[in-house]
Amino acid sequence: MTNKQQKTRGNFSVKQNVSDYSLIVLGAFLQALSYVVFLAPYKIVPGGVYGISIVLHYVTKGVFSFFPEGLPMGATALCFNIPLLFLAMKKLGLSSGPKTIVTFLLISIFTDTLSYFLGDLPLVENDRFIACFYGGAILGLGVTCIFRAQSTSAGTDVLARVIANNSNMKVSNTIILLDSAIVMLGLVVFQDWAVPLYSWFTIFVYGKVVEMFQVENPNRAVFIVSRKTEEIKSLIVDKMGMRGTFLHGRGMYEGKEKEIIFTIAERKDLPRLKDEVKEIDPKAFVSTMHASKDSPPPGI
Repeated sequence: MTNKQQKTRGNFSVKQNVSDYSLIVLGAFLQALSYVVFLAPYKIVPGGVYGISIVLHYVTKGVFSFFPEGLPMGATALCFNIPLLFLAMKKLGLSSGPKTIVTFLLISIFTDTLSYFLGDLPLVENDRFIACFYGGAILGLGVTCIFRAQSTSAGTDVLARVIANNSNMKVSNTIILLDSAIVMLGLVVFQDWAVPLYSWFTIFVYGKVVEMFQVENPNRAVFIVSRKTEEIKSLIVDKMGMRGTFLHGRGMYEGKEKEIIFTIAERKDLPRLKDEVKEIDPKAFVSTMHASKDSPPPGI
């Protein structure tokens, strides 16, 4: 690779990082805003780590002298997210580790900062429907920003992916079950059927907003043609924790036998995969297409 190419790639990398981390800051703030201003004041439990944190925040009011207003939601969520991050890195080979750490740290900081200044007072008095609708919409926008930055906020989706990898359940179904269990925890603690009913509506709105702005299939089928197949295999399997298979082919022009690497990659992992493949073999040909990971092809 020439100095000019290295400089161009370096400039692109800097711009990409600035863009990604700007989206992470915005997404983290929007999520924190949703929790503090719309959801927590009405005891709406939107599933996930922050759903548990909202419940614990109210349950512990007056329990601890050092936290008379209840455990801070951001710090409580952090106590769940840190072990979940380690679980993701160990079991799933999480490739967005640094961004994920920045993401859930910022969400925690923004949440507790906003809580300190705003308290538990709702933005709109006596209108839980408005709160759960706008709370879900803003939460969805925040999550979309995080996804666009190729990051994740860890959370219960990590646990869902680990459970799904060790069972025959789909990740989406596992997430629904875990979030529903957390919502029902809100019912048990608050003894109010309005809590789960409004919480499920919030989750529905949040999901629709993410779907609206994240229309692409999160999985990609990737075909890689290269002379350095063993090095690329090591990258995919050992470094990125993914799986794949070799397809045997023959070039039409020269008629030479060659091996084609086929793998399924999540959309957020695709830029890193392409960059590292190009570093191994600048002449490598990489092609992608829509895919579903529900039933991987034989040999993967």
